[in-house]
Amino acid sequence: MCRSTVSPPDCKSDHVSAESVETNLYILTSGGRRIPAHAKILASASPVLESIIDRPRKHRSSEKTIPILGVPCDAVEVFVSFLYSNRCNEEQMEKFGIHLLALAHVYLVPQLKTQCTKALIGRLTVESVVDVLQLARLCDAPDLYLKCMKVISNRFKSVEETEGWKFLQNNDPHLELEILKFIDDVESRRKSTRKHLQEQSLYFQLSDAMDCLWHICTEGCTSVGPYDKEPSKNRAPCSKFSTCEGLQHSIYHFANCKKRVNGGCVRCKRMWQLFKLHSSICESPDSTCKVPLCRQFKTREKQVKNKKDEARWELLVRKVVAAKAISSLPLPKKKLEQQEQPRSLREAINCHVSVAC
Repeated sequence: MCRSTVSPPDCKSDHVSAESVETNLYILTSGGRRIPAHAKILASASPVLESIIDRPRKHRSSEKTIPILGVPCDAVEVFVSFLYSNRCNEEQMEKFGIHLLALAHVYLVPQLKTQCTKALIGRLTVESVVDVLQLARLCDAPDLYLKCMKVISNRFKSVEETEGWKFLQNNDPHLELEILKFIDDVESRRKSTRKHLQEQSLYFQLSDAMDCLWHICTEGCTSVGPYDKEPSKNRAPCSKFSTCEGLQHSIYHFANCKKRVNGGCVRCKRMWQLFKLHSSICESPDSTCKVPLCRQFKTREKQVKNKKDEARWELLVRKVVAAKAISSLPLPKKKLEQQEQPRSLREAINCHVSVAC
Protein backbone atom coordinates (compact mmCIF):
# COMPACT_ATOMS: atom_id res chain seq x y z
CA MET A 1 0.00 0.00 0.00
CA CYS A 2 1.16 3.55 -0.64
CA ARG A 3 -1.37 5.59 1.33
CA SER A 4 0.00 9.06 1.97
CA THR A 5 -0.46 12.65 0.99
CA VAL A 6 2.49 14.14 -0.84
CA SER A 7 3.51 17.70 -1.40
CA PRO A 8 2.36 19.31 -4.64
CA PRO A 9 4.88 19.34 -7.47
CA ASP A 10 7.00 22.42 -8.02
CA CYS A 11 4.77 25.05 -9.61
CA LYS A 12 7.46 26.37 -11.95
CA SER A 13 5.85 25.56 -15.28
CA ASP A 14 5.50 27.02 -18.73
CA HIS A 15 1.74 26.79 -18.31
CA VAL A 16 1.31 29.24 -15.43
CA SER A 17 2.87 32.39 -14.02
CA ALA A 18 5.66 32.18 -11.49
CA GLU A 19 3.43 33.40 -8.63
CA SER A 20 2.21 30.69 -6.26
CA VAL A 21 -1.13 29.07 -6.98
CA GLU A 22 -3.11 27.29 -4.27
CA THR A 23 -3.72 23.60 -4.85
CA ASN A 24 -7.42 22.98 -5.37
CA LEU A 25 -7.69 19.26 -6.21
CA TYR A 26 -6.16 15.89 -5.47
CA ILE A 27 -5.02 13.05 -7.71
CA LEU A 28 -6.10 9.75 -6.15
CA THR A 29 -3.98 6.65 -6.92
CA SER A 30 -4.82 2.93 -6.69
CA GLY A 31 -2.87 2.65 -3.44
CA GLY A 32 -4.80 5.50 -1.85
CA ARG A 33 -2.10 8.13 -2.23
CA ARG A 34 -3.40 11.69 -2.54
CA ILE A 35 -1.32 13.98 -4.72
CA PRO A 36 -2.27 17.66 -4.44
CA ALA A 37 -2.28 19.55 -7.73
CA HIS A 38 -3.36 22.77 -9.41
CA ALA A 39 -6.38 22.54 -11.69
CA LYS A 40 -5.14 25.18 -14.11
CA ILE A 41 -1.81 23.44 -14.65
CA LEU A 42 -3.37 20.03 -15.21
CA ALA A 43 -5.99 21.47 -17.56
CA SER A 44 -3.38 23.29 -19.65
CA ALA A 45 -1.22 20.14 -19.95
CA SER A 46 -3.93 17.59 -20.79
CA PRO A 47 -7.24 18.08 -22.64
CA VAL A 48 -8.60 14.95 -20.97
CA LEU A 49 -7.84 16.25 -17.48
CA GLU A 50 -9.30 19.61 -18.53
CA SER A 51 -12.56 17.88 -19.44
CA ILE A 52 -12.63 16.05 -16.09
CA ILE A 53 -11.90 19.23 -14.14
CA ASP A 54 -14.65 21.16 -15.95
CA ARG A 55 -17.33 18.62 -15.07
CA PRO A 56 -19.87 20.02 -12.57
CA ARG A 57 -19.68 18.51 -9.08
CA LYS A 58 -22.76 17.15 -7.35
CA HIS A 59 -21.87 19.02 -4.16
CA ARG A 60 -20.11 22.35 -4.50
CA SER A 61 -18.51 21.96 -1.09
CA SER A 62 -17.08 18.49 -1.81
CA GLU A 63 -13.35 18.06 -2.34
CA LYS A 64 -12.41 17.65 -5.99
CA THR A 65 -10.46 14.45 -6.73
CA ILE A 66 -9.33 12.85 -9.97
CA PRO A 67 -8.70 9.10 -9.75
CA ILE A 68 -5.78 7.75 -11.80
CA LEU A 69 -5.90 4.03 -11.18
CA GLY A 70 -4.31 0.85 -12.47
CA VAL A 71 -0.67 1.96 -12.31
CA PRO A 72 1.82 2.23 -9.43
CA CYS A 73 1.50 5.23 -7.13
CA ASP A 74 5.03 6.39 -7.88
CA ALA A 75 4.32 6.27 -11.64
CA VAL A 76 1.32 8.55 -11.13
CA GLU A 77 3.47 10.93 -9.12
CA VAL A 78 6.09 11.02 -11.92
CA PHE A 79 3.29 11.62 -14.43
CA VAL A 80 1.90 14.57 -12.47
CA SER A 81 5.40 15.96 -12.05
CA PHE A 82 5.87 15.81 -15.83
CA LEU A 83 2.68 17.82 -16.35
CA TYR A 84 4.33 20.58 -14.31
CA SER A 85 7.86 20.49 -15.66
CA ASN A 86 7.81 18.69 -19.07
CA ARG A 87 10.80 16.71 -17.79
CA CYS A 88 11.43 13.10 -16.86
CA ASN A 89 14.81 11.67 -15.91
CA GLU A 90 16.43 8.40 -17.04
CA GLU A 91 15.85 6.62 -13.75
CA GLN A 92 12.13 7.41 -13.86
CA MET A 93 11.90 6.20 -17.45
CA GLU A 94 13.75 3.00 -16.54
CA LYS A 95 11.30 2.21 -13.73
CA PHE A 96 8.00 3.53 -15.10
CA GLY A 97 8.41 3.92 -18.89
CA ILE A 98 5.64 1.43 -19.73
CA HIS A 99 3.20 2.96 -17.23
CA LEU A 100 4.03 6.51 -18.34
CA LEU A 101 3.38 5.59 -21.99
CA ALA A 102 -0.07 4.28 -21.05
CA LEU A 103 -0.84 7.43 -19.05
CA ALA A 104 0.44 9.71 -21.81
CA HIS A 105 -1.83 7.94 -24.30
CA VAL A 106 -4.93 7.97 -22.08
CA TYR A 107 -4.57 11.61 -21.02
CA LEU A 108 -3.31 12.89 -24.42
CA VAL A 109 0.11 14.20 -23.42
CA PRO A 110 2.08 13.96 -26.71
CA GLN A 111 5.41 15.26 -25.35
CA LEU A 112 5.53 12.52 -22.71
CA LYS A 113 4.40 9.91 -25.24
CA THR A 114 7.29 10.83 -27.55
CA GLN A 115 9.82 10.60 -24.72
CA CYS A 116 8.46 7.26 -23.56
CA THR A 117 8.54 5.85 -27.08
CA LYS A 118 12.22 6.79 -27.53
CA ALA A 119 13.14 5.45 -24.09
CA LEU A 120 11.37 2.12 -24.61
CA ILE A 121 12.89 1.65 -28.08
CA GLY A 122 16.34 2.04 -26.52
CA ARG A 123 15.57 -0.52 -23.79
CA LEU A 124 13.95 -3.31 -25.81
CA THR A 125 15.06 -6.84 -24.94
CA VAL A 126 14.06 -10.29 -26.16
CA GLU A 127 12.25 -10.89 -22.88
CA SER A 128 10.25 -7.66 -22.92
CA VAL A 129 9.60 -7.10 -26.60
CA VAL A 130 6.28 -8.98 -26.83
CA ASP A 131 4.83 -7.10 -23.85
CA VAL A 132 6.02 -3.77 -25.21
CA LEU A 133 4.57 -4.63 -28.63
CA GLN A 134 1.14 -5.22 -27.09
CA LEU A 135 1.35 -1.90 -25.28
CA ALA A 136 2.50 -0.06 -28.42
CA ARG A 137 -0.48 -1.49 -30.28
CA LEU A 138 -2.93 -0.40 -27.58
CA CYS A 139 -1.35 3.04 -27.18
CA ASP A 140 -1.10 3.83 -30.91
CA ALA A 141 2.70 4.20 -30.87
CA PRO A 142 3.67 3.28 -34.47
CA ASP A 143 7.42 3.86 -34.13
CA LEU A 144 7.61 1.63 -31.07
CA TYR A 145 5.35 -0.96 -32.71
CA LEU A 146 7.54 -1.15 -35.82
CA LYS A 147 10.74 -1.42 -33.78
CA CYS A 148 9.24 -4.27 -31.72
CA MET A 149 8.18 -6.07 -34.89
CA LYS A 150 11.70 -5.78 -36.31
CA VAL A 151 13.28 -7.12 -33.11
CA ILE A 152 10.86 -10.07 -33.07
CA SER A 153 11.51 -10.74 -36.76
CA ASN A 154 15.30 -10.63 -36.38
CA ARG A 155 15.39 -12.77 -33.22
CA PHE A 156 12.27 -14.87 -33.58
CA LYS A 157 13.80 -18.15 -32.38
CA SER A 158 14.80 -16.51 -29.08
CA VAL A 159 11.49 -14.67 -28.72
CA GLU A 160 9.59 -17.96 -29.19
CA GLU A 161 11.12 -19.25 -25.95
CA THR A 162 9.91 -16.33 -23.81
CA GLU A 163 6.92 -16.38 -21.48
CA GLY A 164 5.55 -13.32 -23.25
CA TRP A 165 5.29 -15.18 -26.57
CA LYS A 166 3.67 -18.23 -24.94
CA PHE A 167 1.11 -15.98 -23.26
CA LEU A 168 0.46 -14.23 -26.57
CA GLN A 169 -0.17 -17.54 -28.34
CA ASN A 170 -2.78 -18.51 -25.75
CA ASN A 171 -4.53 -15.16 -25.43
CA ASP A 172 -4.10 -13.07 -28.59
CA PRO A 173 -4.06 -15.21 -31.76
CA HIS A 174 -4.82 -12.16 -33.92
CA LEU A 175 -1.62 -10.41 -32.84
CA GLU A 176 0.31 -13.65 -33.28
CA LEU A 177 -0.97 -13.87 -36.87
CA GLU A 178 -0.04 -10.22 -37.40
CA ILE A 179 3.52 -10.90 -36.24
CA LEU A 180 3.90 -14.02 -38.41
CA LYS A 181 2.60 -12.12 -41.44
CA PHE A 182 5.10 -9.31 -40.78
CA ILE A 183 7.96 -11.84 -40.57
CA ASP A 184 6.80 -13.45 -43.83
CA ASP A 185 6.67 -10.03 -45.54
CA VAL A 186 10.18 -9.19 -44.29
CA GLU A 187 11.55 -12.46 -45.62
CA SER A 188 9.82 -11.89 -48.97
CA ARG A 189 11.39 -8.42 -49.23
CA ARG A 190 14.80 -9.86 -48.38
CA LYS A 191 14.48 -12.50 -51.08
CA SER A 192 13.34 -9.87 -53.56
CA THR A 193 16.29 -7.65 -52.65
CA ARG A 194 18.76 -10.53 -52.99
CA LYS A 195 17.29 -11.44 -56.38
CA HIS A 196 17.51 -7.81 -57.53
CA LEU A 197 21.15 -7.57 -56.41
CA GLN A 198 21.99 -10.81 -58.20
CA GLU A 199 20.40 -9.51 -61.39
CA GLN A 200 22.25 -6.21 -61.12
CA SER A 201 25.50 -8.08 -60.58
CA LEU A 202 24.77 -10.13 -63.70
CA TYR A 203 24.18 -7.00 -65.80
CA PHE A 204 27.45 -5.52 -64.55
CA GLN A 205 29.22 -8.73 -65.58
CA LEU A 206 27.76 -8.49 -69.08
CA SER A 207 28.67 -4.80 -69.25
CA ASP A 208 32.27 -5.66 -68.34
CA ALA A 209 32.23 -8.40 -70.97
CA MET A 210 31.16 -5.87 -73.60
CA ASP A 211 34.03 -3.55 -72.63
CA CYS A 212 36.50 -6.43 -72.76
CA LEU A 213 35.19 -7.68 -76.11
CA TRP A 214 35.66 -4.24 -77.67
CA HIS A 215 39.10 -3.95 -76.04
CA ILE A 216 40.25 -7.36 -77.34
CA CYS A 217 38.95 -6.82 -80.88
CA THR A 218 40.15 -3.22 -81.17
CA GLU A 219 43.36 -2.97 -79.14
CA GLY A 220 44.23 -6.57 -78.39
CA CYS A 221 45.04 -8.17 -75.08
CA THR A 222 47.62 -10.75 -73.98
CA SER A 223 46.87 -13.55 -76.48
CA VAL A 224 44.05 -12.38 -78.80
CA GLY A 225 43.81 -9.18 -80.79
CA PRO A 226 42.33 -7.64 -83.96
CA TYR A 227 42.84 -9.51 -87.23
CA ASP A 228 45.11 -6.80 -88.62
CA LYS A 229 47.45 -6.63 -85.63
CA GLU A 230 49.47 -9.27 -83.84
CA PRO A 231 49.00 -9.29 -80.07
CA SER A 232 52.07 -8.14 -78.17
CA LYS A 233 53.75 -10.81 -76.09
CA ASN A 234 55.04 -8.19 -73.68
CA ARG A 235 51.64 -6.57 -73.12
CA ALA A 236 50.72 -6.36 -69.42
CA PRO A 237 47.29 -7.70 -68.33
CA CYS A 238 44.51 -5.09 -68.52
CA SER A 239 42.49 -3.85 -65.55
CA LYS A 240 39.71 -6.38 -66.19
CA PHE A 241 41.99 -9.30 -67.01
CA SER A 242 39.92 -11.89 -65.13
CA THR A 243 37.09 -11.24 -67.61
CA CYS A 244 39.38 -10.64 -70.59
CA GLU A 245 41.24 -13.91 -70.09
CA GLY A 246 38.04 -15.97 -70.21
CA LEU A 247 36.84 -14.08 -73.29
CA GLN A 248 40.14 -14.62 -75.09
CA HIS A 249 39.88 -18.38 -74.53
CA SER A 250 36.26 -18.32 -75.74
CA ILE A 251 37.14 -16.32 -78.87
CA TYR A 252 40.01 -18.68 -79.67
CA HIS A 253 37.70 -21.67 -79.21
CA PHE A 254 34.97 -20.03 -81.33
CA ALA A 255 37.42 -19.50 -84.19
CA ASN A 256 38.63 -23.11 -84.23
CA CYS A 257 35.61 -25.16 -83.07
CA LYS A 258 34.38 -27.79 -85.54
CA LYS A 259 31.06 -28.42 -83.77
CA ARG A 260 30.02 -24.77 -84.18
CA VAL A 261 28.96 -25.31 -87.78
CA ASN A 262 26.23 -27.71 -86.75
CA GLY A 263 25.21 -25.62 -83.73
CA GLY A 264 26.26 -28.34 -81.30
CA CYS A 265 28.74 -26.41 -79.13
CA VAL A 266 27.39 -24.73 -76.00
CA ARG A 267 30.52 -22.66 -75.53
CA CYS A 268 30.22 -21.30 -79.07
CA LYS A 269 26.56 -20.43 -78.45
CA ARG A 270 27.57 -18.32 -75.46
CA MET A 271 30.14 -16.50 -77.57
CA TRP A 272 27.55 -16.02 -80.31
CA GLN A 273 25.22 -14.38 -77.78
CA LEU A 274 27.97 -12.02 -76.66
CA PHE A 275 28.63 -10.96 -80.26
CA LYS A 276 24.92 -10.34 -80.69
CA LEU A 277 24.73 -8.33 -77.46
CA HIS A 278 27.65 -6.21 -78.58
CA SER A 279 25.95 -5.43 -81.89
CA SER A 280 22.81 -4.34 -80.01
CA ILE A 281 24.65 -1.73 -77.99
CA CYS A 282 27.36 -0.80 -80.52
CA GLU A 283 27.16 2.81 -81.69
CA SER A 284 30.14 2.65 -84.06
CA PRO A 285 29.57 2.78 -87.83
CA ASP A 286 29.53 -0.67 -89.45
CA SER A 287 32.73 0.04 -91.35
CA THR A 288 34.76 0.97 -88.26
CA CYS A 289 33.67 -1.65 -85.69
CA LYS A 290 36.21 -4.48 -85.50
CA VAL A 291 34.12 -6.84 -83.36
CA PRO A 292 33.26 -9.95 -85.43
CA LEU A 293 29.67 -10.31 -86.73
CA CYS A 294 28.64 -6.83 -85.57
CA ARG A 295 27.39 -5.70 -89.00
CA GLN A 296 25.68 -9.05 -89.70
CA PHE A 297 23.71 -8.94 -86.45
CA LYS A 298 22.67 -5.31 -87.04
CA THR A 299 21.31 -6.34 -90.45
CA ARG A 300 19.54 -9.32 -88.93
CA GLU A 301 17.77 -7.19 -86.31
CA LYS A 302 15.76 -5.53 -89.07
CA GLN A 303 14.41 -8.92 -90.17
CA VAL A 304 13.35 -10.36 -86.80
CA LYS A 305 10.16 -12.45 -86.90
CA ASN A 306 9.63 -13.46 -83.25
CA LYS A 307 8.43 -10.27 -81.55
CA LYS A 308 8.20 -11.87 -78.10
CA ASP A 309 11.84 -12.98 -78.10
CA GLU A 310 12.90 -9.62 -79.49
CA ALA A 311 11.08 -7.80 -76.67
CA ARG A 312 12.95 -9.91 -74.11
CA TRP A 313 16.24 -9.23 -75.86
CA GLU A 314 15.60 -5.47 -75.97
CA LEU A 315 14.90 -5.52 -72.22
CA LEU A 316 18.25 -7.22 -71.63
CA VAL A 317 20.00 -4.65 -73.83
CA ARG A 318 18.45 -1.77 -71.86
CA LYS A 319 19.56 -3.35 -68.57
CA VAL A 320 23.13 -3.82 -69.78
CA VAL A 321 23.27 -0.27 -71.16
CA ALA A 322 22.02 1.03 -67.80
CA ALA A 323 24.66 -1.04 -65.98
CA LYS A 324 27.30 0.36 -68.34
CA ALA A 325 26.22 3.88 -67.43
CA ILE A 326 26.20 3.11 -63.70
CA SER A 327 29.61 1.46 -63.92
CA SER A 328 31.06 4.86 -64.79
CA LEU A 329 30.02 5.94 -61.28
CA PRO A 330 32.41 4.00 -59.03
CA LEU A 331 30.57 4.47 -55.70
CA PRO A 332 27.22 2.82 -56.53
CA LYS A 333 28.97 -0.06 -58.26
CA LYS A 334 31.30 -0.49 -55.34
CA LYS A 335 28.36 -0.65 -52.95
CA LEU A 336 26.66 -3.20 -55.17
CA GLU A 337 29.73 -5.43 -55.27
CA GLN A 338 30.06 -5.22 -51.50
CA GLN A 339 26.52 -6.48 -51.04
CA GLU A 340 26.58 -9.25 -53.66
CA GLN A 341 29.58 -11.11 -54.99
CA PRO A 342 29.54 -11.06 -58.83
CA ARG A 343 28.86 -14.22 -60.77
CA SER A 344 31.33 -15.68 -63.21
CA LEU A 345 31.10 -14.58 -66.82
CA ARG A 346 29.94 -18.03 -67.86
CA GLU A 347 26.99 -17.88 -65.40
CA ALA A 348 26.12 -14.40 -66.61
CA ILE A 349 25.99 -15.51 -70.24
CA ASN A 350 23.98 -18.61 -69.35
CA CYS A 351 21.39 -16.73 -67.30
CA HIS A 352 20.93 -13.45 -69.18
CA VAL A 353 17.92 -14.55 -71.27
CA SER A 354 15.96 -15.77 -68.24
CA VAL A 355 16.67 -12.53 -66.39
CA ALA A 356 15.47 -10.49 -69.34
CA CYS A 357 12.10 -12.18 -68.93
